[in-house]
Amino acid sequence: MLETLHSIVQEVNSATDLQTALETIVRRVKQAIGTDACSVYLTDFKRRTHVLRATEGLRQAAVGKVELPLHRGLIGLVCERAEPINVDDAPAHPRYLFLGETGETVYHGFLGVPIIQNRKVLGVLVVRQSEPRQFDDNEVTFLFTLAAQLAGAITHAQASGSLWEDEGREKKTSKSYLQGSPGTSGVSHGVAVVVYPMADLDAIPDKPADDLAAEEEALLAAVANVRKDLERLESRFEGLLPSEDKALFQAWLLMLEGDSLVNPILEHIRGGNWAPGALHHVIEEHARVFDGMEDSYLRERSSDVRDLGRRILMHLQKDTPVVIDYPDHTILVSEEVSAVQLAEVPPEKLAGVVSASGSSASHVAILARGMGIPAVMGVVGLPVGRMDGMEVIVDGYMGRVFVSPSQAMAEEYQRLEQEDEDLSAELDSLRGLPAETTDGIQVPIYLNTGLVSEMSSFGTTESEGVGLYRTELPFMGRDRFPGENSQSENYRSILSAFAPRTVTLRTLDIGGDKPLPYFPVNESNPFLGWRGVRISLDHPEIFLTQVKAMLRAAVGLNNMQIMLPMISRVTEVDELKLLIQRAYDELSDDGYAVTMPRIGVMVEVPAAVYQAEELARRVDFLSVGSNDLTQYLLAVDRNNPRVAEIFDDMHPAVLRAISHIVEGAAVYNRPVGVCGELAGNPLATPLLIGMGVDNLSMSASSLLKVKWVVRSFSRTRAKQLLQAALRMEEAEPVRKLMASTLDDMGLGGLVHPGR
Repeated sequence: MLETLHSIVQEVNSATDLQTALETIVRRVKQAIGTDACSVYLTDFKRRTHVLRATEGLRQAAVGKVELPLHRGLIGLVCERAEPINVDDAPAHPRYLFLGETGETVYHGFLGVPIIQNRKVLGVLVVRQSEPRQFDDNEVTFLFTLAAQLAGAITHAQASGSLWEDEGREKKTSKSYLQGSPGTSGVSHGVAVVVYPMADLDAIPDKPADDLAAEEEALLAAVANVRKDLERLESRFEGLLPSEDKALFQAWLLMLEGDSLVNPILEHIRGGNWAPGALHHVIEEHARVFDGMEDSYLRERSSDVRDLGRRILMHLQKDTPVVIDYPDHTILVSEEVSAVQLAEVPPEKLAGVVSASGSSASHVAILARGMGIPAVMGVVGLPVGRMDGMEVIVDGYMGRVFVSPSQAMAEEYQRLEQEDEDLSAELDSLRGLPAETTDGIQVPIYLNTGLVSEMSSFGTTESEGVGLYRTELPFMGRDRFPGENSQSENYRSILSAFAPRTVTLRTLDIGGDKPLPYFPVNESNPFLGWRGVRISLDHPEIFLTQVKAMLRAAVGLNNMQIMLPMISRVTEVDELKLLIQRAYDELSDDGYAVTMPRIGVMVEVPAAVYQAEELARRVDFLSVGSNDLTQYLLAVDRNNPRVAEIFDDMHPAVLRAISHIVEGAAVYNRPVGVCGELAGNPLATPLLIGMGVDNLSMSASSLLKVKWVVRSFSRTRAKQLLQAALRMEEAEPVRKLMASTLDDMGLGGLVHPGR
């Protein structure tokens, strides 16, 4: 059954629209279970009905017309209980509801299972038998497992179907929205530009071809190059592989030389699609033929077909580099938007970011926030491949994406955009004013940076310095480790721009969601693996080179301090301090007039929280990385959209942990800052002030918002709010408390659209 289940899921995932997906489900399930009828009812909660959307065995005329009231009949019972219902004689059941329009009077055996996504019953998958039949446990578990896997596919198909009619490619006016997680506050209206990783067929969007002849020529050249590659590989394995294993190369070559693969791709191109899009369609068509075969060996050949397609795509992308034309008001859309893709868009044209993966605390969301670009992350069911060129509204406050919005919706968001602009004008009046509470307590506000695009004149002049410079970003945009001189020049430019204000350089923090292409770290659980200072200690040559570059960059400026990330043991601090001393001694011996900088640590893991006092004894300052700290305290992968709603840095456990850090650092009179996303959230500002946090570091887009809140509260009032928040048991009441407080003070526009 497992092979059949995988085959059905693959076919459903390949469906271009919702109806095709549903029809595939009922056809394949009826065959797999060996039953007389299979149907799918989808739940319409607005109309409070279950609607028959597809069937094999019942009357086709009833599809789309028969509606069962919510919580009525056996279908309603499945939805109500959110668990399977298996009865051998449905008409005899007390919850049975007669529906003559479907022709179900001839059926007795009944098995219904719920289709659930994110705790919500999307619909019910039903199989029926003419004779009384109690479906066995294997059949129940098969259908239940299939329904669980199909939930995501149905959600995706619903989203895709909302963009186009089932026939043709006529746009529909979308009145609904796709839900994700708020990444960066703000709203924007623009045109979707789909970006994708190299040689990823599944991520290739459809695009109209500007020059059909050029696309055909590029395809044929790519095929010729793949043929040469395969012939070279085949000869390389001469004498090393048995003939049956080498047959794969011959099969590939036959496909390239025959008419079954290349000609259909050319036909797609002549139909107006660009070469990569045409290749994607034909490869998937061929692969699905193998996917549907019962023979396991032949079914596995679908992966060979897809591999051949990727080889062709690699040559297409290498020989015809993709030059993206970014329109004004570009909305960048991808399965997973990368930092490089974000940086490639001209800043004046980038209006928004929409990603199918990630959360508000993922790296690209942080970068978007630093650029002041509205972003929505982790959008479930985002039909990336079909969105290129579509009109899109991004609501970064609510985490919503509207595709092809109605005129009324567009006008409403234009009004909200205008209110955002009005708020920005009010914020501008705070420029140059000190960040101090109403009772005169200074709360310095620093800048988080690491990208050239973040180094705006505003961020440079308005902040008290740099609280976090992410040194890994210059490492990520290269094909090898940067040398000491190159790093030193980079750090010098940052230190000079802010002198004499303090700049905190964080040592290399790679791993997790920040891999280097030339230093891959492949782990099943990267956030609990080899990352941060663990890599630095295992590769002291990388760490020493970086520290020397930092020390050289600070000569004559003396405004640098070094921060160590991902500390989980005090011995790590001891060892790294010895390496920093070694770098200092070696440079001094070489004649450099270096000075020993202040050294601090990032508190990001629970172990460091409960050793805050011991850490404070060893270093000059502590800085709370609230993003990772929240992730580890709540055991939530911040980049996983399935659990994104659980990730909340205003959870009472997080607030209590930060309070504990402040108390531990106070024993040795060490300052504590917060440099995670919590620091730039106006809702959290009063709570952090109440804890006694000494400084806050954030993206440039948050500087004035947080300053406004700082200047509106006294520490006494902040402590009162903190005590109320710490008595709460969940994050949502804390957020409601703080949102209500800001609204009462006329500051609500800082955290939600509109005034």
